[in-house]
Parts: sequence; structure tokens; C-alpha cells
Amino acid sequence: MTAQPCRIDPALPAYPPDLYPTRIVAPSVATLEEVRGEAVSRFHRDGFLAVERAFTAAETADVLQGLLDLLDGANPEYQGVQWEAGTAEILGTLPRQRRQDAVRKFWKFIDFDPRLLAFSQHPGLVGAVERLVDAEPELLQDMALFKPPLLGREKPWHQDCAYFDLPQGTPVVGAWIALDAATVENGCMCVLPGSHRAGPTVHFQRRDWQIYDTAVAREGAVAVPLPPGGCLFFHGLLHHGTPVNRTPARRRAIQLHYKPAGVEPVPRDERLAAFGSEGKEVSC
Repeated sequence: MTAQPCRIDPALPAYPPDLYPTRIVAPSVATLEEVRGEAVSRFHRDGFLAVERAFTAAETADVLQGLLDLLDGANPEYQGVQWEAGTAEILGTLPRQRRQDAVRKFWKFIDFDPRLLAFSQHPGLVGAVERLVDAEPELLQDMALFKPPLLGREKPWHQDCAYFDLPQGTPVVGAWIALDAATVENGCMCVLPGSHRAGPTVHFQRRDWQIYDTAVAREGAVAVPLPPGGCLFFHGLLHHGTPVNRTPARRRAIQLHYKPAGVEPVPRDERLAAFGSEGKEVSC
């Protein structure tokens, strides 16, 4: 069996050629155990912290296999695949090993594969998040973001808290884990250091639910390339985005968001008052 298409992503228009930086920053620490003390202070100052060797090759391979098994229909109840624009006509013709090269996103999968659930509860990961938020963390959202070779689309600059109906000021932390080498050329994460400290920024429905291009302080932005198993922790208010993948290489990643345990959602209008009224029905 194969998983049924969930949704075909819309095609996006081109973006300004200088919207994403080529200046890079190296990982700040080597392992998850080093996410403490000065590294935690750096996270709160900059809004992000890159860990070079957060997970082993075996752990990342296990995560990737769990996603690919869901794609192959190992759990027929799972319907959380979103496909890249322009793939509807070719999905039925792609061989099994190439179907992943039409995927944009896996959405809400932890309840459908025990390996993926276990990874979201990884003691080293959860421990690092706990030190970053200074509270017991609770999983808020799970997704995997694929940028297929020569096809993977842009995710425009945005703040992740613009998507979450949570009280303003809730310390949300995203963990973005590279399953392949993430490079400037194939669409690694780009961030604007310190931008989280300015609070919510109004978003607009343009190419996506995004910060308007002219409001992006691109001169201070940096790219954060990562090796497989590397992890980028980032604050829910940090300005970030990823360019298109123009290379023949895959760029696959899993992204988990955590909030302090016990924080309850608020009415959507409260979020829209901070981030703009065009975001009523949007999702990451």
C-alpha cells in the first residue's frame, strides 16, 4: 500500500534574489549535553543555538526510515503527507524510491510510528529543551520538512509563534534536525539573530503566511548549515526562513516544537491581534 496524497502545495512566485543570506555561522556546541550554562545564555541572546552532533547516524537513519515507511503506507491510517507543487500528475508514475522526492511535508506523525514518537521523547533532546525554557517541556507540534532536489520550495521569513494559539510570551522552542547535510545551496535554515527580542511581527498572506519581504532585516541575517544529525534550537519569535533547493541533493529535516507543560491555548483572535488578521486558517 502507499499513503494517499493529503494535499498538493501551491506553487509560489519567485522571491527577491538577495532575500536569503550566504554568510554562514558555525554550530555553537558539539553535543546536546553542552546545551547548558553559557550556551543557554547565548540562546536567549541570539534566539537560536546550533548543535553539531546532536544525534547519531543510527538515530537519524531510524527517524528517516520511520517517515519513509509512513510514506509507503506502513500505517494506512496516516494521511499527513503534503506534496510539492506540480507533482499531482506524476505521483502515480514515480517508483517507490523516488516518491519522497515529491514530498514537501509530513504532518502530525508521532502517533503513527513508535520510532518517531520515541524520538520526540529523546532524553537528550527533551533535557536540552527543558534547560532552554527552564520548565518541563511538552510537545506542541511535529512535522518533517523535505526539500526535494531541484524542486523544494521556499519557506518565506516568518515567526513560528504566528501559527500557534498560545498566550503571548509563551516560551516556544523549535528543534530543527537535519537528516541530510543542510547547506546554503540546498535550503538550510536562515535566521536573524536577536530578532525574537522585538516580539511579534505582523505577517501577511503573500507567498505564504510570512513577514513581508521589505520588513526583513536581511543585512543582519545568517545561514546555519548543519551536518546530518545536527540540530538547530530556535525561539518561537525568531525571524527565520529557508530558500529553495536548487541542487540535485536532498535536504530532509524533522522539526519538533515544545512549550512549557500545562500552557493552555487561547482564542485565535488573541493570536491574530498580535500577528495580523490574515492568519485565521493558516498552518505551518
